[in-house]
Amino acid sequence: MADDSIAVVHLDRCQPDRCNYECKNYCPPNRTGKECITLRGEDAEQGDPDQVRISEEICLGETCGICVEKCPFDAISIINLPQELEEDPTHRYGENAFALYGLPVPGDGKVTGILGPNGIGKTTAVRILAGEMTPNLGRHGDPPGWDAVQEAYRGTELQDYVAAVREDAITVARKPQYVDHIPDQFEGNTRDLLESADERGALDELVERLSLSPVLDQAIGDLSGGELQRTAIAATLAREADFYFLDEITPYLDIGQRVRAARLIQELAETEDRSMLVVEHDLAVLDLLADSLHVGYGEPGTFGVITDPKSVKSGINEYLSGYLENENMRVRPEPIEFEEHAPRPAVDHDVLLEYPAMTKSFGEGEFDLEVDAGEFRRDEVLGIVGPNGIGKSTFAKLLAGRIEPTTVGEGGGGPGGEFELDVNISYKPQYVEADQPMRVDAFLSSITDDFGTSYWNTEIAQPLQLERIMEQQLTDLSGGERQRVAIAACLSREADMYLLDEPSAHLDVEQRVRATRAIRRYAERNDTTVVVIDHDIYMIDLLSDRLLVFDGEPAVEGHASQPQDMRSGMNDFLANLDVTFRRDERTGRPRINKPGSQKDKQQKREGEYYYAPE
Repeated sequence: MADDSIAVVHLDRCQPDRCNYECKNYCPPNRTGKECITLRGEDAEQGDPDQVRISEEICLGETCGICVEKCPFDAISIINLPQELEEDPTHRYGENAFALYGLPVPGDGKVTGILGPNGIGKTTAVRILAGEMTPNLGRHGDPPGWDAVQEAYRGTELQDYVAAVREDAITVARKPQYVDHIPDQFEGNTRDLLESADERGALDELVERLSLSPVLDQAIGDLSGGELQRTAIAATLAREADFYFLDEITPYLDIGQRVRAARLIQELAETEDRSMLVVEHDLAVLDLLADSLHVGYGEPGTFGVITDPKSVKSGINEYLSGYLENENMRVRPEPIEFEEHAPRPAVDHDVLLEYPAMTKSFGEGEFDLEVDAGEFRRDEVLGIVGPNGIGKSTFAKLLAGRIEPTTVGEGGGGPGGEFELDVNISYKPQYVEADQPMRVDAFLSSITDDFGTSYWNTEIAQPLQLERIMEQQLTDLSGGERQRVAIAACLSREADMYLLDEPSAHLDVEQRVRATRAIRRYAERNDTTVVVIDHDIYMIDLLSDRLLVFDGEPAVEGHASQPQDMRSGMNDFLANLDVTFRRDERTGRPRINKPGSQKDKQQKREGEYYYAPE
């Protein structure tokens, strides 16, 4: 194989007991008597002895690719590495295993961002920076010690940092990616968890600024996703550490909470000279939060490259354009584009259904929701926005028939129990459970007769990148994989209206764009109605025709107004949160104004909280 190629056998998908070794039997070098694809054998570093290994010295590379096509389980990747990638890997996990190139550069008093798809080595990079593993510089068979590693980074921006890691002089605090796993690892209430983490004596301020006081005495297992996320951020920032790693701070948080969390992270970096490394897929928050940015690219599960640091604006814009200028590397065949002007005006489509005014009360002293009467239109995507704890998911459950309203009718004056929508609704809840002992393909085929058809593959499976997880068990999926399966299941059902609650959670930027396009395209091609609840402004901006805005007092009372056009809806929503956005002059993407900045003050004076051009 050429020096710029890599062969990876995905051991979690290689199933020798269910195939006839098509990869081995059809390999051209094998057929000429060479031993290119062989069995791993008992002395294998990793995997089952009956699984295959590929000799990268003999393999013909991506120009052949016969084994890739012949493998029935999509277990082989042969990839030509970028020609500009001349150095050895930072770390390779073994023979025919994932390889990482490059490392991010933490800076004292700085917030360093990483932007890129899932599965390209961000966690590996952090483990190396945290001193949890020694990079093997690609020599997995004869791994080097720290002397060789330190020599490899001599003269680079990482020289001093690597020396500190070697001397065990770096302390690390880490926020996990999937906060919904916290209840499985900790018993007790929120106060217990936070007090056990408070090494800096900063707990009172963190609790106040992250609005955690109401849940301090609640059991961790009873917290919502947003409460768990804020608890995890507080516990991480309360620790005494040199290096803080925060893996996705935005899932389940509303825009206001995201901005507050970003400010806390920035302040800790600036005032106490701490190093912050943040992996984030909400581009608007990453833009606001980071001082510099590394872009990650590659082939998920096969190889990943972490670029040298870029300015945040340039890094995000290059990533959206699909072309990294300094690296002379195209990472996507087409750019991600945003509308450059005000949002498209609402189009008068036929009304699918009118829903009445209603209320839902959870009891005295509990949450109350009031909903104004409104309508859903055919062939439109309606975005639903509002703070957490304001009733959006309650409204979705009312529409889906999961709960009954307290009163129905004009002003909510009618008796309860009379609310019934004369439409069929397919509903994806906010929190995706995957406790069924079933394979993904079996689960999806049980939902629709279209499973596996060219239409279903083109419109749903391919945009949501489901091919490689079809044979996995639902219980083994990651949070992002569960999310994509749940979106596919929702869109696969026969329905008049599709209701998706927070489909962006745990999806990377590419996956969010793909999911957005799949949802938008499905609505347009099927003359159907899609309702999306989400906090990701990019997804709402790309997706929605109209908005339904919730306001009120979180956890106390909420109010849903009638659906309205995008401009007025976004202005109402952001005014309630006291957050302003502008448009990037190059890409048209929404950007959060720094609170108190000249632009922020100007837009607030003009009442233009959204879509103000730069």
